[in-house]
Amino acid sequence: MDESPPVFELLDHPADIGFRARGATLEELFANCAHALISIILDPASATATEQWRMEAEGSDLESLLVNWLNEVLYYVDTKRLVFASLAIEFPELLRVRCTARGERRDPAKHPVRLSVKAVTYHQLVISKEQDRWMAEVYVDV
Repeated sequence: MDESPPVFELLDHPADIGFRARGATLEELFANCAHALISIILDPASATATEQWRMEAEGSDLESLLVNWLNEVLYYVDTKRLVFASLAIEFPELLRVRCTARGERRDPAKHPVRLSVKAVTYHQLVISKEQDRWMAEVYVDV
């Protein structure tokens, strides 16, 4: 049985909700952060990879890149009404993330809404490298 730590966990906050995500690489960290955000918004467990979309984000530093990336994911989930089954992340440039996302259109019966997220914030944002793993703590405005 694999005893590795979870890829994300929810964090308590009086007005917002946060998560801590981990990854062996920045690509894995950014994907796990997106999965955590999506899991706050809705139940993605039954999402199937029937369609494909491309997403990109840029930033002036790693923190702004992560916030911009997650706000892009939020836009696709909230405004375009999508749910993702997989996210293939790459960094074509140092402060630019590109993703090939596979998933489907949201179905309220299949992907019940959990919480409405307004935006990803810089509040208490942390990105660090712990030994050989990346970690991020992110709070979202609900």
